[in-house]
This record gives sequence, C-alpha cells and structure tokens, in this order.
Amino acid sequence: MTAGTTTITPRTTAEHELAALQREHGRPLFALLLRLSDGDRQRAEDLLQETFVRAWQHPEALRADDFDSVLPWLLTVGRRLAIDARRARQARPPEVGDAVLDNARVCADHAERSAATLDVREAVKTLTPEHREVLVLVYFHGASVAEAAAALGIPPGTVKSRAYYALRALRRVLPGYAADLH
Repeated sequence: MTAGTTTITPRTTAEHELAALQREHGRPLFALLLRLSDGDRQRAEDLLQETFVRAWQHPEALRADDFDSVLPWLLTVGRRLAIDARRARQARPPEVGDAVLDNARVCADHAERSAATLDVREAVKTLTPEHREVLVLVYFHGASVAEAAAALGIPPGTVKSRAYYALRALRRVLPGYAADLH
C-alpha cells in the first residue's frame, strides 16, 4: 500500500452481491412469500424487497460459514416478515374500498333534522293559542279530528278549520318547508 491511499472495507453487502443473491434465490423466496400473502403479488413483492433490505443490513449473516447456502436464512427472514405483516393487518380494522363506499347507505343528517325541529317550534309559537292547540293535538299527538274536538270541547268542523288556517300560517312563516306542510 502506498502513502496517501487507504483501503475502504465495506461494512455492508455490495450491490453486486445483493443482485447475485436475488438472481439465485429470488424465485423460491418470492414463491414462499406469495403463498404466505394469500396470492397478493404486491404484498409478496414488498416482502421480498424487505427481505433483501434485511440481507443488506446484515451481511455477517450471509457470510457465515455455518451453512452452505443463504437460502434458509432468507426464507426464515421472509417468513417472519410475512407473519409480522399479517399480524399488523389483523390488528387494524379492515380497509374499505371505494366500491363499498359507493354502495353504502346514507343516513339522515341529524343536524339538519334538529335545525328543522327548532324552526318549526319557533313557527308554532307565532300561532294563536286556538290554532296552536289544534295543531299540537292533531299533528304532534296524532289525535283524530273527533278526539281533538272532544278534548277541546269544540265541533269537529272547527277543528278542521283551525288546523287548515294553522298550516296556512306556518307555510308563510316557513317558506322552505312548504312541501312538508300539506
């Protein structure tokens, strides 16, 4: 060695060694990972890549003299990564695809319903007491015309007339709700 030159000893597996590993062991490793991923090619490819990243991070395991091939080490690492990935997916709620969301039942907006209820309550307060009594009995308590007439001590025709005029007054106060007040 001459003065001014230094020898650089790589601490990680060189790229060409990783490429050789992938050429030699990539197919059997991918086959195992595909099986462990229930046929999901994308997931198996991700696991394959992660396995080779681990090999790159641990070159000492690949150069050990304890075995003739590094394939068992790669298969073990890949298998453990697949198991960890499956456990992580099972710990999370399942993802919902767009097709499921497109077919999902739409629930009523409770905020709109609450706002409408408040609007109607305020509008009912603007009615005369006679009109309000009939409206509350017939529309809110579900009494028949005969039942409302008996409860209020007035003829059934008067109940019908007051209900008609009460609804007409509400239509003026609540123009956005006119279709609901028939």
